[in-house]
Amino acid sequence: MKKIAIVTGGSSGIGKAAALMLCENGYTVYEFSRRGENYSSIFHITADVTNPASIAAAAAKVIEKEGRIDLLVNNAGFGISGPVEFTDSADAHAQLEVNFYGAFNCIQAVLPQMRAQASGRIINLSSVAAPIAIPYQSFYSAAKAAINSLTLALRNEVRPFGIQVCAVQPGDIRTGFTAARKKSHAGSHIYKSLDRAVAVMEHDEQNGMAPEAVAKVILKAANARKCRALYTVGAQYKLFTLINKLLPATTVNWLVGRIYLDTAPKQNR
Repeated sequence: MKKIAIVTGGSSGIGKAAALMLCENGYTVYEFSRRGENYSSIFHITADVTNPASIAAAAAKVIEKEGRIDLLVNNAGFGISGPVEFTDSADAHAQLEVNFYGAFNCIQAVLPQMRAQASGRIINLSSVAAPIAIPYQSFYSAAKAAINSLTLALRNEVRPFGIQVCAVQPGDIRTGFTAARKKSHAGSHIYKSLDRAVAVMEHDEQNGMAPEAVAKVILKAANARKCRALYTVGAQYKLFTLINKLLPATTVNWLVGRIYLDTAPKQNR
């Protein structure tokens, strides 16, 4: 019997790579996004992750047709950049609405079915920017840090029902995510390091790993007998997260400043 998977934001980038890889490895895949179409045996359902009713209706369609949901991959997301001081409140809220509450809405939509069948797996797309906060990407980092906390708490809540939960933390990936980022230059006359920091970040993304590298880890997490709580994608990013665990937070924060900013403040000792 084929397993039934839902991938949000599966019309492009990491989501599309994951949907295709899951399909190639025996899953029946439904892709939820606001704009999209059926492709390569993957079924598109129009849905907005920020709208709980829309997501509930989309999940109900899958259940009606398949009778079960074995896997949810919460991938939908987007980025903004700019100084916290000058970030528009609506943009900050949108980061959380899509990147955090979008995952929350999807989780709520599938959990009743997963509990009823006493099985299921939820994979949340996080980012290395969660444990290692990036300057001028504050709200994206905050949303992904919230995803990690949600993942770890939910993992314990649903374990008694046979449901497993994990998060996948990619580093820099070559996708359309970079071009789609909403960049604000407001306050750049004050925050002199803004343009350089964003340029460094986007250069790293454009020269990063292919989305298929993340898809492979998603497939690994989906098929593992017992998935780990957190998966980091890429050797150098595994090293970064290890350093983040071993060194004091002040030291790690200083190092991040040295990487992204023209000048970094002296470390307080």
